[in-house]
Amino acid sequence: MFKHIKSIISVLAVAFLVYIFTFYIDGEMGIILLAFVAFAPLVSLFFTLYAKKRIKVTFGCDAYVQKGSKLAVNVTVSKTGVFPLAIVEIVPYASEIFRQNIKKRKLTMLNERKRSFTVDLDAVTGGNGEVGINAVYSCGFLGFLKFNVKTSLPQPVSVGVIPEIPDIKASSQLFRSIADIVMTSDDDEENDTAMMFSANTFPGYEHREYELGDPMKRINWKLSSKKSKLMVRLDEAAAAVQPMIVLDLFRRIGVPPVNAVIGEERLIRSVFGLLKLLIEQGIACNFVYRTNSGECICESVDNPDYPDQLLLKVLAVKVEAGRRVALSSIGGSPCSCVIGTTDAGIGFDAVTAGLENPDNSCIIGLSPATPNQSPLPLWYLDEENNFKLV
Repeated sequence: MFKHIKSIISVLAVAFLVYIFTFYIDGEMGIILLAFVAFAPLVSLFFTLYAKKRIKVTFGCDAYVQKGSKLAVNVTVSKTGVFPLAIVEIVPYASEIFRQNIKKRKLTMLNERKRSFTVDLDAVTGGNGEVGINAVYSCGFLGFLKFNVKTSLPQPVSVGVIPEIPDIKASSQLFRSIADIVMTSDDDEENDTAMMFSANTFPGYEHREYELGDPMKRINWKLSSKKSKLMVRLDEAAAAVQPMIVLDLFRRIGVPPVNAVIGEERLIRSVFGLLKLLIEQGIACNFVYRTNSGECICESVDNPDYPDQLLLKVLAVKVEAGRRVALSSIGGSPCSCVIGTTDAGIGFDAVTAGLENPDNSCIIGLSPATPNQSPLPLWYLDEENNFKLV
């Protein structure tokens, strides 16, 4: 509305000046100016309406960018037809994980069929974001006219901003408690499995040294670290002795996204810091997260290189307000379960409904102030990258 008022005021100001010049300064020249002032808007209107159907905008950028760096978005404007285009205004946008200092771009196209420019976005927060074109306008060369183009706008693109994952010490109390549970469960599992075999058969957890071509998922990283050489399990690793790490990027409806993304980045750093430490210490894990389709999936993580790949998968998922993970759809009975969540308040019971062993379970929150209406203990990662118990 304000833009229309400015245009009306500008037109009235020009008309007033022409009136003064015609009747009080030079009548003949005033008539010429009056004819030009009447003719020029018609020409401007013709070019503006002509361009509405003949402008196409496309753009492209990388799918991931490191936090603290710039994302280059390459925008291309093309036209059809031979007439020149007066002014094309492009309004790009990016979601809250990027700094909101994005400016409009205006350009003219005379003989060119295509013109390109680059928009540099500052990645300031880790997480999943979106980049797109909010609007494209065909503008008159006098600055009075502006119309939305009739061609369709390009689809927005999902972009993941990769945060720095902290290095958590193995002396962390949370890690030690998980490792103790895993060691105890592993011993119990081996004893139970050995009882199923006679003296003439191999026990269920027989190992041998790694050979070229063995599947990586059968490497026992814990035993390999002890023996200083890669050891391969002769059977599949038992899921019951693997802790489960759950990522619940929950955003309450009505919470401003600019505030939500900060907490979501903090949770991602905390959860993947713990996951990275567990894998480096030879403890294979099951990782649960929600996909873009809303499905909750569980992936086995037993390779030191896999957490980085898993992080990219998580950063490719858009966070939707009001949606949580659901352990009831996963099943299984892990020896320990760590649920990373932004909010363990109202509705958190939907996450823990499928939890079969709550005694060995806990929560990773954002801070001591994270809502927690469950009986599970709450941990958080402090500024020195140490897990603290609330």
